Amino acid sequence: MKLKLIDLLIILAYLIIVVSIGFFVMRRAGKNIKSYFLGENTMPWWLLGVANASSMFDITGTMWSVYILFVYGLKAVWLPWMWPTFNQVFLMIYLSIWIRRSNVITGAEWITTRFGEEKGGELSRISVVIFALISVIGFLSYAFKGIGKFAAVFLPWDLSPDMYAIILMSITTIYVITGGMYSVVLTDLLQFSIMTVAAIFIGIIAIDKVSPAQIAAIVPNGWHDLFFGWKLNLDWSQVLPSVNQRIALDGWNLFTIVFMMMLFKGFLVSMAGPSPNYDMQRVLATRTPKESALMSGIVSVCLAPRWIMVTSITVLALVFFMPQLSAMGTNLDFEMILPYVVNNFIPTGLLGLLLAGLLAAFMSTFDATVNAGASYIVNDIYKRYINPKGSDKQFVTMSYIASVVLVVIGMIAGFYAENINTAMQFIVSGLWGGYTAPNFLKWYWWRFNGYGFFWGMISGIAAALLMPLLFPSVIALYTFPFIFFVSLIVSIVASYLTPPEKDEILKAFYSSVRPWGFWKPVHEMVVRENPNFNENKNFKRDMVNVVVGIVWQLMLVLIPVYLVLEQMNGLMISITILVTTSLFLKLNWYNKLEEN
Repeated sequence: MKLKLIDLLIILAYLIIVVSIGFFVMRRAGKNIKSYFLGENTMPWWLLGVANASSMFDITGTMWSVYILFVYGLKAVWLPWMWPTFNQVFLMIYLSIWIRRSNVITGAEWITTRFGEEKGGELSRISVVIFALISVIGFLSYAFKGIGKFAAVFLPWDLSPDMYAIILMSITTIYVITGGMYSVVLTDLLQFSIMTVAAIFIGIIAIDKVSPAQIAAIVPNGWHDLFFGWKLNLDWSQVLPSVNQRIALDGWNLFTIVFMMMLFKGFLVSMAGPSPNYDMQRVLATRTPKESALMSGIVSVCLAPRWIMVTSITVLALVFFMPQLSAMGTNLDFEMILPYVVNNFIPTGLLGLLLAGLLAAFMSTFDATVNAGASYIVNDIYKRYINPKGSDKQFVTMSYIASVVLVVIGMIAGFYAENINTAMQFIVSGLWGGYTAPNFLKWYWWRFNGYGFFWGMISGIAAALLMPLLFPSVIALYTFPFIFFVSLIVSIVASYLTPPEKDEILKAFYSSVRPWGFWKPVHEMVVRENPNFNENKNFKRDMVNVVVGIVWQLMLVLIPVYLVLEQMNGLMISITILVTTSLFLKLNWYNKLEEN
């Protein structure tokens, strides 16, 4: 790609600014590990929320969203539920509050507050550390390949993708190491601002260049329909026949079953709480439990501009890129949509801003992952087992080293990503498959213990690893119930075969976190010692707010989509529902948030 001088200067200025931020906050971040990894719990909730949203504004996820919107039309807004995206609603309504009350630094340290420090608790903590670190390394290896391929297409110098990846990951690592959480959050704010401005400009271009009539003339019947029947009923044979093969390959033609599975999996995964990554770290970095809930709430709002960008890229490709896609035959490459749109529709100046924004999308996810991963090495391995009496300076120095080590390992894995792709996919899917049941039980059942957590994780991971081998043609979403129930049964059996956690551990956890669920024996013990203790009776209210919150979040996706598509009826209905659900949540959630 031939970039003009002004575009190159914009990209260079952005890279200089983000590195400078790291050095600017270096002294403040280096006071101690709580400052380095949590910003001393002094940063405002809205800043952490914007940073969290920025970390989710990644290139790969954006291009996947373009693909599903192109192929599935309005029904694509449901598909992110398979992650599930509405886990942010559960965090907003109640889980962030429960997590923040622990006053710890990492997710693994949080496990100790639930299961104690004896053998069962230690096994549980170690399993979480392993989960976190393998997830981080797995992400970094694929980020290496992804950013290299992106840079090789868009940046003008004749370098290999691997060399581009090394350069860009090294630049990002500099400000992550120097500034810790402070630099991560401040640069994420800058990155989010750039991406939002770029998204708005692309939206203006798409609305100017593409009319609703042009879209309607290209897409198949049902593309504009949000709701669905038993089957998907999208037939691309008259427009782009090879898309039908992609739909069959995805395995989502029986859309009602897919939707039900997404809800089943989504609610369980969401109720299990966040995985031990940057999402949990941002919750733990807030000043109060109330602010942790507000932080999680603003994430959904901040992700709305992403859908302006996604929809704009999609409609420009539908109208202008169709001949090139048709020429590909059965080898459709939807990753070529972004280069096409950038080359043909983005003017000089804005092009530099957009490319800086896309680099920012990568760097924002990368920096948050490295910082969160290093926190586990320092706090849960080095401080706990190697040097528990170390000084603040030693812990911060080890934080620098841990960040570099993670990046280097991620780069090495990235060099071999093509060879280890299948194995790494097994590991990552296995980790996630084994995570849900034990992490669900830890919140809501008093009798669940550290041994149950550990063996539940191990059995779930093993079941998830076996699924692709035993049933290679079954999509991962359909294997979730089996993995979940295997892990659930093992978790329960292991808990009953071993002693419950000590009363003091259970009482301390229950009285500080104050979860609802099956805690009656522990509640009775706490009340005997403290008759003024207030039981959490908010289960029904929380669940109602979760359902309303999911509808609210869905409108934040639909509004930008309808806006770019210029579907005024859908836009007005979505705005009305958003206002209604916002008022409901104001009265039934925000007004009832506890201050402490």
